[in-house]
Amino acid sequence: MSTITTFDSTVESLLDLLESIQECRTQLPDFQRGWVWDDERIRNLLISVSLSYPIGAVMMLQTGNPNVRFASRPIEGVDNVNQVEPERLILDGQQRLTALFQSLKLKAPVATKDKRDKAIKRFYYIDIDKMLDPNVDREETIVSVPEDRIIRGPGGRVVLDCSDLEKECEAGMLPVNLLFDPAGLLAWQTRYFSDSTKIAERSLKWQKLMTDVFPRFQQYQVPVIMLRKPTPKEAVCQVFENVNTGGVSLTVFELLTATFAAEDFKLRDDWEEKEAKLKRSGEIYNKVLADISSTDFLQAVALLATYNRRKEGDGVAVSCKRRDILQLTLADYQRWADRVTEGFIQAAQFLHEQHVFSARDLPYGTQLIPLAAIFVELGKEAHNVHVRDQIARWYWCGVLGELYGGATETRIARDVVEVVEWIRGGAEPTTVRDAHFAADRLFTLRTRNSAAYKGLQALLMREGARDFLSGVPIDIQTYYGESIDIHHIFPRDYCEKRGIEKAKYDCIMNKTPLSYKTNRMIGRDAPSVYLKKLQERKGVSAAVLDDILQTHVIDVASIRADDFDQFFEKRKLALLAMIERVMGKKVE
Repeated sequence: MSTITTFDSTVESLLDLLESIQECRTQLPDFQRGWVWDDERIRNLLISVSLSYPIGAVMMLQTGNPNVRFASRPIEGVDNVNQVEPERLILDGQQRLTALFQSLKLKAPVATKDKRDKAIKRFYYIDIDKMLDPNVDREETIVSVPEDRIIRGPGGRVVLDCSDLEKECEAGMLPVNLLFDPAGLLAWQTRYFSDSTKIAERSLKWQKLMTDVFPRFQQYQVPVIMLRKPTPKEAVCQVFENVNTGGVSLTVFELLTATFAAEDFKLRDDWEEKEAKLKRSGEIYNKVLADISSTDFLQAVALLATYNRRKEGDGVAVSCKRRDILQLTLADYQRWADRVTEGFIQAAQFLHEQHVFSARDLPYGTQLIPLAAIFVELGKEAHNVHVRDQIARWYWCGVLGELYGGATETRIARDVVEVVEWIRGGAEPTTVRDAHFAADRLFTLRTRNSAAYKGLQALLMREGARDFLSGVPIDIQTYYGESIDIHHIFPRDYCEKRGIEKAKYDCIMNKTPLSYKTNRMIGRDAPSVYLKKLQERKGVSAAVLDDILQTHVIDVASIRADDFDQFFEKRKLALLAMIERVMGKKVE
């Protein structure tokens, strides 16, 4: 940009501002959310204008920048039959301007809501007598009335009737939607003066109203901050979020939807089709993708778009940060979206191979993003067993090294580049090289809040863990059919009665994936008791049951002897050996 300042600041009359809205010269970017203000806030806004109090600046963006094109829409209530291309878009001030436009310019009731959030319709009036009385609280001077223009009290008693012009004049209630309507205001004034018995009194009131109140609306000035045409899209979006008081962050998906809509492409419809393909019911493998979001999807698209631009000599950095998504072109999206969809499906199939079967058990949802992009980039190469082993090693290093928590955009981008290069003969990825698992970490893994906790459950199933009761290996069918979950080996109640500290009995060393039925049979019994019960009631031989226990890396002698300490130490060593195998490195 040629200048440091990216905006201009000025003032504009409220009348001119509302007329530009009515003529569609001023519109909303399509990513703006809907009209939400309640009746009380509208009334208070009108009171502020009647007192010439400031209502805050509005912020707008000049249109015409070919690199910042957003689909637009008129403010709610505008007749857009003859919609024109807007000259500017409202970034901040939508609610205030909509409230003022609907109450001051429209002849229809304002669609709003009451204190209980119930939808209502209201007209707004100036109570002339109260407005001119200096002893009356100004909050009483603007009156909100129902759609039928009749306010009723207890028992349906009519408190105020403004249902026609004559009754409005008799009550001294001037509609605020006549303040900017000269012909309508003149007609109202004529009827107001038509009662010869009150003409002198009303003339004085009217003169004072036109002197003290009317000019406050007619001459009201609104501060306007105008972002100049060359302002880049990411700056527009950042500014919008900084000034947005709605309390809900604007997503990149919403922004990109508005951008693509300017090119007649319905991103939301396209995403819904792809989301359905990823999550459609009846396909168990898609349950691992249950929590995938539109932003996750766009990040994968941005990764591949930037990665391939770099390969083609563009020099761009591989990245999937917010600004990179906002810079996606429609051509970028259309080039990669279908392939990214397939990439996520392949990622889900790979995770099933690792015995991660649901979004609930997925250690890191964020690791799905580079995983999908890696599968897209590798294409048929990813079906080679050696390549799949490399991807698995990178995956488990990320999980057990707990490297995908917090802000991960930099790691995601780096891993896509480095994993693909590693598979094609390059150096080990940073994630593989830096991953570290400390033996003491096992003592602190107690809940699903930890990625490593969920990862070890999946590893036990991957390594062939069989259910104690059925003896069946835990695959995707038994996982769902038998309601597999992580359960205590030495039951909690048993441990508490014997004074075993919770830090030991509640950590991952004393837990393993088991079916709901098996866990019920275990109950609160000592292991020696429930193992004998399994043998006698279910006809499982001791030798077969011992083999099943070993698939959970459980030391048979110690568990049959109810020796918790020996069981604990031996299982810790067995779990650490399993971790070393999948990470391809020693545990310290």
